[in-house]
Amino acid sequence: MKDVQKFVGLDVSKDSIAVAIADSGRGEPRFLGTIQNKPEDIRKLMKKLGKPESLLVCYEAGSSGYGIYRFLLSMDIDCMVVAPSLIPKRSGDRVKTDK
Repeated sequence: MKDVQKFVGLDVSKDSIAVAIADSGRGEPRFLGTIQNKPEDIRKLMKKLGKPESLLVCYEAGSSGYGIYRFLLSMDIDCMVVAPSLIPKRSGDRVKTDK
């Protein structure tokens, strides 16, 4: 396994992607901002964050499909697509939608 230094979480919607990042260790995750859901914007963000071997990216499976997954793999960046049913939720938490 490679030496991951940054964990990147993406909240993908049709037009934009919200980005959060956590450094390796016990530091608090932080919101980095929002980018357009375009390959060139994703490429710029990943290059800004560091070398491909130091990043681990994940996002929730949904209507966006696996396009981002394949794009990140083509850049040699490890990426995981997480099933919504496997994301832990507290009992009674509302389901948030973008509507």
